Amino acid sequence: MTTAAERSDLPSATTDLHGTVTVHGHAAAVDVAQDPQTFSNAVSRHLQVPNGLDGAEHQRYRSLIERYFTPEAMAEFEPVCRATAQRIAAELPLGESVDAVEALGMRFAVEAQSAWLGWPSGLADILVAWVRENQAATRSGDPTRTKTVAQDFDRIIHGLIQPRRDSDGTADVTDQLIHDDAAGHLSDEQIVSILRNWTGGDLASIAQCTGVILHHLARNPRISQRITQGASDAEVDAILEEFLRIDDPFVFNRRVATRKTEIAGCPVEAGQRVVINWADANRDARVFADPDAFDPHGNAEANLVYGIGPHVCPGRPLARLELRELTRAVLAAGTPEPAGESVREEPPMGGFRTVPVILR
Repeated sequence: MTTAAERSDLPSATTDLHGTVTVHGHAAAVDVAQDPQTFSNAVSRHLQVPNGLDGAEHQRYRSLIERYFTPEAMAEFEPVCRATAQRIAAELPLGESVDAVEALGMRFAVEAQSAWLGWPSGLADILVAWVRENQAATRSGDPTRTKTVAQDFDRIIHGLIQPRRDSDGTADVTDQLIHDDAAGHLSDEQIVSILRNWTGGDLASIAQCTGVILHHLARNPRISQRITQGASDAEVDAILEEFLRIDDPFVFNRRVATRKTEIAGCPVEAGQRVVINWADANRDARVFADPDAFDPHGNAEANLVYGIGPHVCPGRPLARLELRELTRAVLAAGTPEPAGESVREEPPMGGFRTVPVILR
């Protein structure tokens, strides 16, 4: 994680020995993310719906997906999400050290996501094991290992799709998606891609977000107290997203240049790979004078934790709901305190690998 002094010296964009341009600066990150005509999302050889699509095709599938994250859809899921969070938080031992990432965040992520999608509870252990292996593969940087893990996840999803093909499309969110024709008939490959986007990344993301949030709450009891004393949903969301700005677990997204251009004075050729480093942008001292200073309201407008532009995270309403309900449930169960030093994740991942806390 960069300090304020380090961020002041870091150029807005750099080019590595492999020719990849990395965007570090906040203004440059915003410019790239809001210019999909110049910086395309079609960066993978594999189908990615809607992340890897551009233009009208992206908007068509994005419009379909956004219907699953409307205020009405979230309000319907809210009591289930709250009950899941309260049950898991109530089962945490008081006075004993637990890892906020693994024992709390991972378990909640899997159970909440499964409840939202209508997946069987018996799948939980399989999903947890998959997330662990996926994280290990990501840390290794081995593309063969990463590909194998992705194929394992696809097999899990295919096993959920096939029995539902003959249903009436009303049983749960997964059922609805399989039979959703708002963007035309969805092939199995497209459904797998969407569900992979909703779960494959989100399970680890919610677990990592939980670690970041508990790391900060355990060290800032006055903020914990403010949340328990009647903070509104909007205020809680702002607090949590400021924690996530300070220790952003969503490190980067990729783009590819469609034409010759430049980013903050850094030359870019057509076809050149571009990486938006959200973690650096969210700690840019040119925007956040002290990147470590906690200012949820002052920094909210510039916070890029969910991205920006046409590819801003479509699932942010669900992420906000889940993190808000889990935070409130944990604070209702006890007061978190540090139980040791938190261990940061290894690049290319962000946030923390372990966050030991004690509930009092």
